[in-house]
Amino acid sequence: MSTKLYVGNLSFDVTENDLRDMLSQHGPVNEINVIMDKMTGRGRGFAFVTMNTQEGANAVVLALNGKEWKGRALTVNEARPREERHGGGGGGGGGYAGRSYSNR
Repeated sequence: MSTKLYVGNLSFDVTENDLRDMLSQHGPVNEINVIMDKMTGRGRGFAFVTMNTQEGANAVVLALNGKEWKGRALTVNEARPREERHGGGGGGGGGYAGRSYSNR
């Protein structure tokens, strides 16, 4: 069964190929998603990686969590499921909406 990992504190210029080269030493890599900033097109400093096996994922975490790579200490752990986002309610309006005002 595949396992998704969070890889954080990456250099902003890291590419998918850079990560694949490093991670594939520890097991087969299924998918890499380097998170990019939509405005600048640069990496945001983290990625999600799906390893083909739990053993490969464990090996990556043990070998790379806290390891310095490209001048930065990596954070590598099993990705948590994305929390469900609830639509935020609109802010309440001000004033006397629907209430009468009497100055008696």
